[in-house]
Amino acid sequence: MLAMPEVNYIKHLRENEDLSINEIVRKTGKNWRTVKKYADGEVPLETLPFNKGGMMYEDGFGEIVDCWLEEDMKLKKKERRTNKKMFEQLRDEYSFKGSYRTVCDYVQHRRPKIKEERSTRYERLEHPPGEAQVDFGNMTVVKDGAYKDIKILILSFPYSNAGFAYPLPAENSECFLEGLKQLFKQARGVPTHLRIDNLTAAVLAIGKGEKRTYTDSFLRFQSHYGFEVQACNPASGHEKGNVEKKVGYTRNNFFVTAPEMEDFSQLASWMQVKMREDRNRPHYEKGIAIEQLWIEDEKQLKALP
Repeated sequence: MLAMPEVNYIKHLRENEDLSINEIVRKTGKNWRTVKKYADGEVPLETLPFNKGGMMYEDGFGEIVDCWLEEDMKLKKKERRTNKKMFEQLRDEYSFKGSYRTVCDYVQHRRPKIKEERSTRYERLEHPPGEAQVDFGNMTVVKDGAYKDIKILILSFPYSNAGFAYPLPAENSECFLEGLKQLFKQARGVPTHLRIDNLTAAVLAIGKGEKRTYTDSFLRFQSHYGFEVQACNPASGHEKGNVEKKVGYTRNNFFVTAPEMEDFSQLASWMQVKMREDRNRPHYEKGIAIEQLWIEDEKQLKALP
């Protein structure tokens, strides 16, 4: 257990200087899990004696607040409910008779616990719900009676194996960002983490480990949508194996006989239908319909800006 000055310093780096967990680890020299534990709000239980009684627990109001806290974790901090807003909603919509202080005390206790429960839940999974991978694939279509090579940007979610696809004329930065925007719309949310390889459309330079220099346009895009980037190591395609398999699956199942393409808009609509229908098949390992697993993925997506 860390001393409180160390805990406060980690919280300061996370909340005020907006450092990532890895950056705080490098700055403090502490264990990654320890930094994660304190940076995201957990306070040692000895400092928070709390009586699990009263109307928040006994009358079910706490369950409502827990749902709000879970929902708000998908939003940017400035868009989340304040304690005052939660109190007012409980009072006006659920006839809550307690005090504002009661709500504040409950939130102070529950918010770090919910974060810890969420983190523990996901650490047991190799691919937690809400995480995605993205890559381009080369496909052939028939346009005006002739074969034409195009790019398809594929977004896949390893937890459920759900996939989304969007056709593009090129593999440059403008196409990459427009494709991601359209794929997020199709998914009705933003992945919590997005794994990419070293696409020139997003990466200017490769450093040691996960250190990358990204293009300004990609950094602006990332800041706007609020996802975390997970960079693949050079020549390590296995690190995004799910999306690479999804590219091959899409080619083998939808493009072996080249489909006719009127324009990119028509092809995009056709691909969206095909990928949605494909979610009705069982997951290759779990034996459950991809559509059913996708529900769990979708629950964890961040809200679209």
